[in-house]
Amino acid sequence: MLCASLRHRGDELLAQRSGLEDYKRRGSTMGIPLLHPWANRLGASSYAFGGREVEVEGARVDEHGLPIHGLLAVLRGWETVRESESQLIAGKDVRGLASFPFDHRIEIAVTLNPDRLRIETTLTAFDVPVPICFGHHPYLRLPDVPRARWEITAPVGERLCLDQRGIPTGEREPAGELDGPLGERTFDDAFTAGDGVFAVSGGGRRIEVGFERGYPYTQVFAPDNLDAICFEPMTAPADALRHAPDAVAPGASFTAAFSVAVSA
Repeated sequence: MLCASLRHRGDELLAQRSGLEDYKRRGSTMGIPLLHPWANRLGASSYAFGGREVEVEGARVDEHGLPIHGLLAVLRGWETVRESESQLIAGKDVRGLASFPFDHRIEIAVTLNPDRLRIETTLTAFDVPVPICFGHHPYLRLPDVPRARWEITAPVGERLCLDQRGIPTGEREPAGELDGPLGERTFDDAFTAGDGVFAVSGGGRRIEVGFERGYPYTQVFAPDNLDAICFEPMTAPADALRHAPDAVAPGASFTAAFSVAVSA
């Protein structure tokens, strides 16, 4: 499931790291992809949950060989539940996955207003508890404005300390002040999300990401080889699937929502 394009006054606001066909084939991130059943990295290709030992197959891997951003099987085979000029609701029953043997339904409601895109994601468990570790990955860009001149606002709380592979160590520290010019700074850092909206602005345009509900964590991602910045809404930190994550009880649902707003 992917939001491939978001335009404002004719300008594309989402970075395209790879083509749509590459996303379909390999799950390469672009636009605003769903990351499910987990966001970010796992610390190993196995985990245990609900009394089951699970080996992960069919996931993309990062430069360290770690599974990253969920399973390709979840990206495909979605069905439209309802659509109109301003809203699309799509869903998928996820059953029988050896790498995530916790049958459930995942459903996304996308609502578009003149200045705001809202994405609401609902996870419903079938017969067993289902871990809650999903997230989204908005690749935001400011057209025709040099990256060094972008101004960012990032209302984070604590910084999650990461090891050399990008996996949380369990320790936390004050995040410090992130607001200001992006300049030459780069990010691939994990935080708790504070109050307020995340934003990037420049050239008379401001893009805001509001974590409305269910997203207490974020990964801020801004590499030096891509003119984009990502404020990633995450229901759990990286590697949470391997460390007793929260779960949806059988027959129950969990809903999280965020929005992307544009002003000029």
